[in-house]
Amino acid sequence: MSQTSTVSSRGSARATFVAAYSAVALAQITNALPGALNGTFATEFHTSGAGLTWIAGMFMMGIVVFELSWGLLGDLFGRKKLLYIGAVVSVVGSVLAALASTTGMMIAAQAIGGIGAGILFPISLSMIAAITPGHRARARAIATWAGFLSLGAVISPVLAGLTAQVFTVPGAEAGAPNVFSGWRVAYYVAAAVAVIVLIIALRAKDSAAAEGRKLDLPGQITLALGLIAVLFATVQAVDSGFGSGEVIASYVAGGILLVLFIVIETRTRQPLIHLSLFKNSAYSITGIVAVTGMFAFLAICYSTSVAVGGLALAEAWKVGVLFVFIQGPAFAFIPVVGWLIHHVAPRWVLTAGFALMAVSGYWLSTFALGTPEAFGGTSWTAFIPPLLLLGLGFALTVGSITAVAINTVRPQDIGMASATTNLLRDLGFALGPVVGSAIAFSVGASVFAGPLAGILGGAGLPANAVAGLSQVPPLGYLSGWEGIIGQFSGQALAGGAPGQAVDGMVQALSSAQQQIQGAAGTALGQGFQIVFLVAGIAATVSAILTLFISARSSAPAPGAVTETTEANAEAAV
Repeated sequence: MSQTSTVSSRGSARATFVAAYSAVALAQITNALPGALNGTFATEFHTSGAGLTWIAGMFMMGIVVFELSWGLLGDLFGRKKLLYIGAVVSVVGSVLAALASTTGMMIAAQAIGGIGAGILFPISLSMIAAITPGHRARARAIATWAGFLSLGAVISPVLAGLTAQVFTVPGAEAGAPNVFSGWRVAYYVAAAVAVIVLIIALRAKDSAAAEGRKLDLPGQITLALGLIAVLFATVQAVDSGFGSGEVIASYVAGGILLVLFIVIETRTRQPLIHLSLFKNSAYSITGIVAVTGMFAFLAICYSTSVAVGGLALAEAWKVGVLFVFIQGPAFAFIPVVGWLIHHVAPRWVLTAGFALMAVSGYWLSTFALGTPEAFGGTSWTAFIPPLLLLGLGFALTVGSITAVAINTVRPQDIGMASATTNLLRDLGFALGPVVGSAIAFSVGASVFAGPLAGILGGAGLPANAVAGLSQVPPLGYLSGWEGIIGQFSGQALAGGAPGQAVDGMVQALSSAQQQIQGAAGTALGQGFQIVFLVAGIAATVSAILTLFISARSSAPAPGAVTETTEANAEAAV
């Protein structure tokens, strides 16, 4: 917000505020919706582990890879135009998500929705900052913006759970999906909100800050492609393994592109990121914990969604309630955290928050996962206490990260430090489900291999059939049993096996269904226990690292109040 903005005399200030507040709530609603629906997606789309990861991670990828450029484009060409584009893209993404009948369609919808939200987050913040004179008034307006962002995070899981429960048509899952029922209604509501935002924005004031601004196109392209390649490799490793040629090639390509990005940034006059910031050790530490700490947070969120909704088969509304305990504190404690940041050294607030997140991860890693509650699995209500700790930790850390970062740099670098820290924080968010899935599903597949071979061999299936069925990941046996049976019988018949023999093998396989699915759930449960443990360790490391930031660096700096408030606002997910 360090740029001087030119504000149009046309339009209404009130409409600008309403449009901006509605836009950020919309962006956060669409961002958080999949968190409560991962179990539903696994069951309805019969998706693989990689597919489920793409659904969860693609939205954040759409935000992360372009977020430094959307605000700049708004500065150059007018923020109101970008808000129009963001609202329209959100309509398209939400409608496509509601109509999705396959994993691929849902991933594409998430990519479009992520781009829409990636536009709305920075543009809505810039619009209200531009029309609000004075630091105090601007801080109040941005705090309200942050409240609507957090409110969207609370509304989203409730909306997902209620629509899944209230609007579900009995028996719809057995045939073609009813695109006007269940969880899909939540996405239609999001699309309707986007249309309302678009209508309100017609009366909003426009603003821009084009002076001295230039898009670093080579830097943006190499950063975007590099991050996409690395994230793609990690997601594909969920099903293909880290040793596959495709995964290795993607990591190599991503590494080359990111090195090229660094070279470009050191040579351009107006870089996307000022790499000189990282010569400051305090800022570098803050950047590290922005990634590791937020990775821990979203890894726990994603693992909870899959463990409770996908493995324990809890209804979507129960998962939604759990996410209210995660997201609610960030909304409820906005005034408290704001007071703490301004009266206590933010690094201590940060350390306390990461410590709470670490306790949450360690606590959840002790839960027995993978068995439905109806068959003796962990009750969904047992997740509430550790998830409340996670929510409290998130409330303390999400704004404090940037507050510490901007107070470790020179005043003239505050704007770039804030933007760069936000990028690193959002990268941590994107890595949460991606790396978490890679850990959980690879561990689950390894644990599942032995019991599955024993069950199939005990059922009397021949060695070649056992070998073929052992290639199916454990999630496949939980979410796509009918497809596995059909594919198995089709391949056996195509291979020349007599029809009577195939029928016998299918009957033997079906008789072992409960045993196989029990072993698959237990194996994946152990995988997600490891993810919770890794998240706890990441949060612990983050808490320890923040202790090495000097007290002087984390003291509130003169003139940084507005930037700190903006940091708190932009930070919540």
